[in-house]
Amino acid sequence: MKDIELKLENLTFKPHEIIKGKIQVNYSGRYDGVVVNAQILGSNQLIVYRSYNNKSISQNLSRLFINKNDIPQNLVEFTASIEFESKEIHEIKFRVSIIQEHKEIESDVVFGKLMP
Repeated sequence: MKDIELKLENLTFKPHEIIKGKIQVNYSGRYDGVVVNAQILGSNQLIVYRSYNNKSISQNLSRLFINKNDIPQNLVEFTASIEFESKEIHEIKFRVSIIQEHKEIESDVVFGKLMP
């Protein structure tokens, strides 16, 4: 079992579609929280995080930090979206990391595709 695991509901996305993901934390050591990043390869565009654990995010966040206190039962659900129109297929790299004192302890990576 991984210390942290990222699962996405789908691995193929279209612009303006809601992306749903789950993070399972199995790490038994001390940590401050988890951070979720996504990179649209071959583009300088960003994914915008919309919510986590049913809490709406009012700012346009492109990097999501979730404090350990906001991770009940070691599980986080989040939503995000891609807010630009692409004329080509892009690979998207999603990365989730456990953070302790500003250092990354463990991480998991999942790849998806943005379709035009």
